[in-house]
Amino acid sequence: MKLDQTPNSNKYYVSRPKPFDGLPIADEDIQNVLDFAYNMCFGQGHHRANRTGGQYGRKAGEKFCNTFQGKLAEAALYNYFKSQNLNLETPDFRILGAGQWDDSDLEINGMKINVKSVASQSNLLLLETRDWDQQGRYLPNILLNNGSTTQYDYFILVRINPDIKRVFQTNKMYYSDNISKADIEKIISENIWSYDLAGYCTNQNIREAIADGCVLPQNSILNHYTKMDAENYYIQSGDMNSIGDLVKELQALTT
Repeated sequence: MKLDQTPNSNKYYVSRPKPFDGLPIADEDIQNVLDFAYNMCFGQGHHRANRTGGQYGRKAGEKFCNTFQGKLAEAALYNYFKSQNLNLETPDFRILGAGQWDDSDLEINGMKINVKSVASQSNLLLLETRDWDQQGRYLPNILLNNGSTTQYDYFILVRINPDIKRVFQTNKMYYSDNISKADIEKIISENIWSYDLAGYCTNQNIREAIADGCVLPQNSILNHYTKMDAENYYIQSGDMNSIGDLVKELQALTT
């Protein structure tokens, strides 16, 4: 279903939200993810300054927030799947340089899973339009032409609380390129971290959303406050399938 839109304007509103229902994240996972994100953004790793089609360069503080949230979502989902007796590859914690990125976020019995992380108040799975074609294939991996995953079987929306970006902004770290690891560890430890699995969709669902014109334009305003840096395809959380249904489907593949 499409977002609500104020007539003749660039203002869009979520019409199919889903309430956040948080589960705790283990301290060990938080520390492992923190170590990884710090190395990627302040150490030997590399993250591009701009999103695909984006207008604004990102400081190291913002890159850390994106990396921490994304990898924490992977770790939480991995542990959830393990608790459901599913066998899967562990999340990739390698420190990658320029021009390198994960092939896929998680994999179960050959099924490729793309994990999309958002803050707990968010209700959209977003895909930057310049990164995806009409068949729901990931264009950066097609361009690599090295056997990397180009088409994901499932997309899972994982929400994280609190919003790491707001935590950094409150502590005046978000727009900084120089932050000590000790300072980050302090503010991370002062919060209680949780996640929920808002839902999942298939590659077919992605293709349908693209064909239906579910697009948030660049510079549009979402829910009064959020200005879109880049153009994105979207699916609302309330239109996504239950994660329990996916677990049953994946368990059936192992029997």
